[in-house]
Parts: sequence; structure tokens; C-alpha cells
Amino acid sequence: MDEARAREVLAAAGVLPGGAREARLLALGENAVFAAGGLAVKVGRDAELLGRARRELAVAVWLEEAGVPAVRAADPTALFVDGHPVTVWRRLPDPVRPAEPRDVAALLRLVHALPSPSFELPPRELLGGVERWLRLAGDVIDPADAAYLRERRDGFATAAAALVPHLPPGPIHGDALPRNVHVGPDGPVLVDLETFSADLREHDLVVMALSRDRYGLPAEAHDAFTATYGWDVREWDGCAVLRGARETASCAWVAQHAPSNPKALAEFERRVASLRDGDPTVRWYPF
Repeated sequence: MDEARAREVLAAAGVLPGGAREARLLALGENAVFAAGGLAVKVGRDAELLGRARRELAVAVWLEEAGVPAVRAADPTALFVDGHPVTVWRRLPDPVRPAEPRDVAALLRLVHALPSPSFELPPRELLGGVERWLRLAGDVIDPADAAYLRERRDGFATAAAALVPHLPPGPIHGDALPRNVHVGPDGPVLVDLETFSADLREHDLVVMALSRDRYGLPAEAHDAFTATYGWDVREWDGCAVLRGARETASCAWVAQHAPSNPKALAEFERRVASLRDGDPTVRWYPF
């Protein structure tokens, strides 16, 4: 779905004041996100995302009722327009500063204190996309690397199923990174609620530990995260398993971009080599 198609759907939905032409495109990925006035609208890439869009709205309503700072739905019902899910949100004010790991931790404390909602949340299927991403990579990547990642996927899936958690399982954000927190005049709020799941709370904490080890997050920033949350997941015996699962998924996710992006192919090869070498300190980069 390109911008032109997304604007066609937006126009057909008729949900923005002033129409689709005046709307500003904020993001274009699995969803196209447009804003105008006090509203923001997400147009999903295809019909397969309708269920996820409906669940994201349900999560937003649930978080609002629980008093958790998060993006708010302007309409609790997802539209289905020309084969695309369309959801309408209250537009967030401009950020006052970038989000920091400690902001993520403070919000996770609130989420992790919640009981399960009245609707069903799925498990956090970290490894569920591996096969599709490798298939999209095709023969651009070394078949031996693809086979290696499939073997890792199967091994970590089995190991994760046998984990004994330190924290009580329940609702999690699922992708707890600073990019999914918006700091406005009233403080930090959670955004991108699509990955909300019911699973091990440790999933949300391993994300930041991996950011420290692989993506250059300063140690003091990670220390602020653990101090604010009140526990360091690296003390848990199962941390290496969830970390390994997330690393495997991250490698496969990069692979899908390799056919059209030489930098993605180089980064994929860097990541796989570091896993094969068993070196957890090799820096990974965006591309």
C-alpha cells in the first residue's frame, strides 16, 4: 500500500475534518497514519490487519478505563473501507522531549499491575513471523543462514514454552521500547498498542536488556530503566532464552528487506555471524 492508495481509502472513510487531501502523512508502514485537526487515522495495509485493529481499539478503551496513560481512541469501532481497516484516534500533542528508558519502565509498572481484560489477548508470538520473513528474503540470503535461523527458532520456541517466570504472567505491551512512548506536556503515554499480549511479563523487560547489549543503549540508561521498574530481568535464569528468541526474530525480520536493500543484506549477515560465533557483544545497527 503506497501513500496514494492510503489517501484513497482515507477519503472513502470520510472521518477527517477537511477531507483526505489536507491530512498530513505521519508514517507509512503496515499502517499509513494521517493527522488533521485533533484526530489521527490509521489505515491498515490489508484486510488481514482488521482483527488486530479491533483488538488495538479494545486495548485503548481498556487502558483508558484503567487510568493508564496511553493513546486514546476517538471512535471505539474499526471501519472496514475498500478492504482496509481504518481506526480513528485522538491526536497527541507535540512531544516536549524524546522518550527515555525510564519512561518506558514507569508505564510498564502500570501495565504489569493490571489484571487481564474482559476480552482475549493473544500470546506474544515473537517467532511467529520468522518463516514468512525468510520466505520473503528468497534466495538473496544464504540458504544455510535461513536453515540456521529456522533451527534456532524451533529450539527457542521449545525452550520458551518450558520457562518458569519470575513475575506473574499477564498483560504486556509486547514491544516496550522508547519509540513506543510519546512524552507530551502531561507526561509519557504508551502508543502503538498493536502488540499487546497476554504472556510472560519478562518479555517487556528483555527488550531493553537487548537494546543495551546489541543496539548501543548506554549502561546508565538501562540502569535507570531497571531502577524505575524495580527489577533487572538479567537476574532471571530464563533471560537468555527470551533474548535468544528475540534475536532470532530480529535477524529474520531484517532478512525480508534484503532483496531490495543491500544495507539490509549486510546487516543480516552481520547479525547471523554474531549468533553463529556466540558473541553477544557485537553491535547491531539499523539500516
